[in-house]
Amino acid sequence: MVEKLRIKRQRQKFRGYREYIDGVPLEMVLIPDGTFTMGAPEREEGSDSSERPQHNVTISPFLMGRYPITQAQWKAVAQKTDLKVKEDLKPDPSSFKEPYQGIDRWQRPVETVNWYEAVEFCQRLSKLTGKNYRLPSEAEWEYACRGVREPLNPEKGESYSPFYFGETITTDLANYRGQDDKDFKLSGFYGRGTKGNYREQTTPVGYFKEVNPFGLSDMHGNVLEWCADDWHDNYDNAPTDGSVWLNGDDDYSPLRGGSWDNNPVNCRSAARIYYFISRDKRFYEFGFRVVCG
Repeated sequence: MVEKLRIKRQRQKFRGYREYIDGVPLEMVLIPDGTFTMGAPEREEGSDSSERPQHNVTISPFLMGRYPITQAQWKAVAQKTDLKVKEDLKPDPSSFKEPYQGIDRWQRPVETVNWYEAVEFCQRLSKLTGKNYRLPSEAEWEYACRGVREPLNPEKGESYSPFYFGETITTDLANYRGQDDKDFKLSGFYGRGTKGNYREQTTPVGYFKEVNPFGLSDMHGNVLEWCADDWHDNYDNAPTDGSVWLNGDDDYSPLRGGSWDNNPVNCRSAARIYYFISRDKRFYEFGFRVVCG
């Protein structure tokens, strides 16, 4: 069953729909078309060469999950073994299995899933619903995260903020490591921000009520999100139409958004991390969200 949905937040209305999987809702938000400037300038704190050169990308409309896939959504699809395409899926792979502040554990994002399992989930969901669910391209993910529809004018010194809510981030707005990581010499604050909490676990999706201009939640922190692209060391010759970027090296894919265990610098909209992690690896930081063409 599909129910038409309008999500109201901060006096804005977001169009989309709600899909039910054995009674478990999946909220999809319409991401409008637009052109944006992908990547980060050298002056952005914490940016590196993998986020450059900045380039304009024109995006066609698509739908994206309002939240990362939850443990409940994962279980509802994973247990449908009759829909199997290639990979076996564990119904309950996640590391965090307890309620959080009285909120049901099944509302936490699924984690400890690799890229192949995320793709299998999308394929099973597509067979179940008759729609084309898949992982987002990197360009789609960053466009959706930023929530902007106009490109920058570098000649005027224009730049986007590192996070969709501004120049810095706080642990009142997102779930990340708000304390220093001494092993990797990373700070618990970003820019002119301050240090905050380090929860050491995922939080239920939608725990933070703030949504970005497109109506999406949990785009910064909580779980890293797999993208469909092959890994590229930089944006030289990157596509400008938002498509999945392939190069024949199918061992690695980028993850986006940062996680509960990442410092704020790795939660920026432009951040591309864990390029050394192959697609078959599972960590309790790794999750994903789905898009639909």
